[in-house]
Amino acid sequence: MAKETFYVTTAIDYVNAKPHVGHAFEKTLADALARYKRLQGFDVFFLTGVDENAQKNVEAAEKAGVNVKEFIDKNANLFLELCKKLNLSNDDFIRTTAKQHTLVVQKIVQKMIDKKDIYKDTYKGLYCIGCETYYTEKDLIDGKCPEHNTVPELRKEEAYFFKLSKYKKELLKLIPKYVVPHAKANEIISRIKTDDLSDICISRKGAKWGIDFPNDKNYKVWVWIDALINYVSGLKDKEIKFWPADVHVIGKGINWFHSVIWPSILLSAGYELPKKLMVHGYLNIEGKKMSKSIGNTIDPLELLEKYPSDVVRYSFLRCSVFQDSDYSEELIITRNNNELADKLGNLVSRVSTLAEKYGLEKAEELDSSGMINKVSTHIDNFKFDKALNEIFQFIDVCNIYIQNKKPWETHNKKVLFQLSSAIKDIAILLSPFLPESSEKISKIFNFDISLKSLGKPLKISPIKKADILFKKIDTTPDVSAPQVKPSANIKQENNKVNKPKPIQGIVSMENIKYDDFAKVDLRVGTIKKAEDIESADKLYKLEVEIGSETRTICAGIKQHYKKEDLKGKQIIVVSNLEPRKMKGIESQGMLLAAVSEDHSKVVLLCPDKKVDSGLKVS
Repeated sequence: MAKETFYVTTAIDYVNAKPHVGHAFEKTLADALARYKRLQGFDVFFLTGVDENAQKNVEAAEKAGVNVKEFIDKNANLFLELCKKLNLSNDDFIRTTAKQHTLVVQKIVQKMIDKKDIYKDTYKGLYCIGCETYYTEKDLIDGKCPEHNTVPELRKEEAYFFKLSKYKKELLKLIPKYVVPHAKANEIISRIKTDDLSDICISRKGAKWGIDFPNDKNYKVWVWIDALINYVSGLKDKEIKFWPADVHVIGKGINWFHSVIWPSILLSAGYELPKKLMVHGYLNIEGKKMSKSIGNTIDPLELLEKYPSDVVRYSFLRCSVFQDSDYSEELIITRNNNELADKLGNLVSRVSTLAEKYGLEKAEELDSSGMINKVSTHIDNFKFDKALNEIFQFIDVCNIYIQNKKPWETHNKKVLFQLSSAIKDIAILLSPFLPESSEKISKIFNFDISLKSLGKPLKISPIKKADILFKKIDTTPDVSAPQVKPSANIKQENNKVNKPKPIQGIVSMENIKYDDFAKVDLRVGTIKKAEDIESADKLYKLEVEIGSETRTICAGIKQHYKKEDLKGKQIIVVSNLEPRKMKGIESQGMLLAAVSEDHSKVVLLCPDKKVDSGLKVS
């Protein structure tokens, strides 16, 4: 029996500049959906690509002093490179200068002409070059385009118009079922009802770049008509099999074009309508929209040179789908270190190490059914961030379970089987989001990434210790000589603050204000107990008395101090540091030490005399 089909698309991107992370974000969302549907057994077609017929591409090429075709080819290749480096599973990549696309555009526009939905008239309006569309005065914000913050041009020309107003009733019925989330559907419905629905200009006179209007070479087809039709033309000989699209994935800035103009074109040309329009929010920098036109972009190709594709993908997919999210390189590092490395990577490493050593024995599995059901529901509703929340909550459950059961002490094969089976379910559900890492996990624990394997007991087989899945990203600055942590007893003489001279052999760091340094609470602590941490080569688990309180602190000093030498030792502790999970243990502070550049020498900073525990260092 033939598989049920599923067709998902992204918007196509202008090639007037290099890709930015907004493009990568959208493509990753669509890819996660495509991969999940393949996991469910659907015959999937995933299309992405670039819009090469836009006038803004021509203007960018002219500004660069480069031939238009050469300019477009160069930037289109950067988008192709982005797809490859993001490990996208797209089935095709459309370029709208392709002859096949031109033929389909002219065919569909001709159908609209034959339907008598296109007529010629004179148009006068405010035109934004960035959007390549006309605006009314009420559409503008402070007289400027709401997307690009630029003043539009006043243009007047004879043009071809499309009877958009004819499809108002159908649109008002369609949009509530078609547009996700409801808030974005309501925005469009409100706009239609408030502003009514006017016919739109769909041609550009005298343009030198683009697709010729049928039977009138004095005009080019308006780029938005041209661009939207890519969703049909990109299927090529697979149109009959995959059309209509199941989901169009787009950003909120082009909601109007996809929820109003695109369905109207299809109604006019006699095509079936797409099933869902998923409208996602923006990635912002410090609260501001990221845009090539504005110039506040992050280059995803540079990120993918520095970080593995799964790490970058994860940083996108953890962002809110339907709301705007602030994005930065710091977010990538935090997500990698605190979640991928400390939670998932640590769990896989500990369990695989112990399973290799002690083996597995069948037992009743940890209950993952709640997670599986919730993840499925969230993905069906396009809430990828919430799906990942569910998976990582279950990872937390597994890390707590191994910590409580202590199989490194008990050698309990049943516990290791339970954890290994849980990891199988985790990896299968993570495979649409982290395809490379999930594949590595499946090879370590010997299972297939498929829904048939999900929720079923793991087949017992020899397991080998996993290599590090996610390496911690070191954010400490490089230095050319041993570093010394800040000492106590910082004084200001005569109320003057002199800029310190760089110490020879030390890279001078940016100065901080005394008010900032004063926030650090340094206390004398006394080590009461030091323990090994299973599968940790560098860490000790310390019980440290600080005044009347005893805290657990993980410290990477195992290669420099013996456990028996640490008991009773007094140290300096940063006591108001936010707790952090390390090897599944919550570390509640940090020790101060002098550390050589190559970490071959680590010396704890200690009071030179025995003092009361908890004493403040200042």
